[in-house]
Amino acid sequence: MNTNTPTMLPIDTERSSIIEDFGARLYELDPIGAIIENMDLAANKPPPDPVLQALEYIMACRGFIVFKSKQAITEDQFLQASCWWGGKALHSTHGVHPATPNGNPHIFRLSNDTNEGILGVGPQWHNDGSFNPGTFSHAGYHMVRAPEKGGGTCFAHQSAAFDALEYEQQEYWSRLSSVNATSGIVHPMVHLHPLTKRNSVWLHLGMTGAVIMKDPKENLFRLLDPDELKTLCNQYNDLLNAGFENGYSINYEYDTNDCLFIDNLAVAHRAAPEAHLPAEKQGLRIMHRSTIQAVDSLKPDFGLPIQLDIYSPSPLGEGVWQPGGIGFRWDDEAPMQN
Repeated sequence: MNTNTPTMLPIDTERSSIIEDFGARLYELDPIGAIIENMDLAANKPPPDPVLQALEYIMACRGFIVFKSKQAITEDQFLQASCWWGGKALHSTHGVHPATPNGNPHIFRLSNDTNEGILGVGPQWHNDGSFNPGTFSHAGYHMVRAPEKGGGTCFAHQSAAFDALEYEQQEYWSRLSSVNATSGIVHPMVHLHPLTKRNSVWLHLGMTGAVIMKDPKENLFRLLDPDELKTLCNQYNDLLNAGFENGYSINYEYDTNDCLFIDNLAVAHRAAPEAHLPAEKQGLRIMHRSTIQAVDSLKPDFGLPIQLDIYSPSPLGEGVWQPGGIGFRWDDEAPMQN
């Protein structure tokens, strides 16, 4: 399946110079992502627009940027920096854990201790906010406390993953659209990234209720049947996991105080298995997540509507049409939680 060569774009010298002239240091992680040092997230005002624009483009190319600091920042400072990107406003749809500082509704507090945060979130590859027409443009992860024995997040660059597909599979996936199991929102399985203009794959492995296929020749549509959808989900899972060997996926292990921001249209993620092990085994893990408003809707192709009523009978006849919760269970053994 993965005989084509995936491509990760390097940090270009022009944008790197803009950031270095601002006094920060930027360098690539291998094989994806980037690290930035000497940029104060607690500053009273954000960096100048040229610096933010350069960082946002680099984030799209590399998938994510980690702001390194030995100094802790407050929840408000983290949320303020989250609004540097994309739609530049918070869009929060999650629950609030009792341990969340000041009950802040924009902080999604995750932990491996039920007294400290929500357990077990995001074990399968996904992009945040697939239940929204626009999804989230970006998301932030502030590691309040890193566990002593590891517990990172896996990231896969979805443009490089598209490059890795054979041409026939690229063409087939480009005719597919997923239907969110909780909202009925329809997204293309392949979309053009708004900044890099690269084709990127897209599928939520924990919240897909149906996949619509367009006929290769005519303007006709049908639902994938259970065997087809199971095969598709497994192929997508295998593709992103193959990135660990083929240079487009990484398991990033956090340090305490790391602030990591992702381009949610460029990179998929899932929790590393160690992140869900109990605190008694791994050490206590506390992370705060933010989600940022979309710039535009991620609309399906071929004239399909942006939303279907997933809780009513299928408008396309036979095939998988699974409303609610995690949607279609493509692997009976895989843990699923959103």
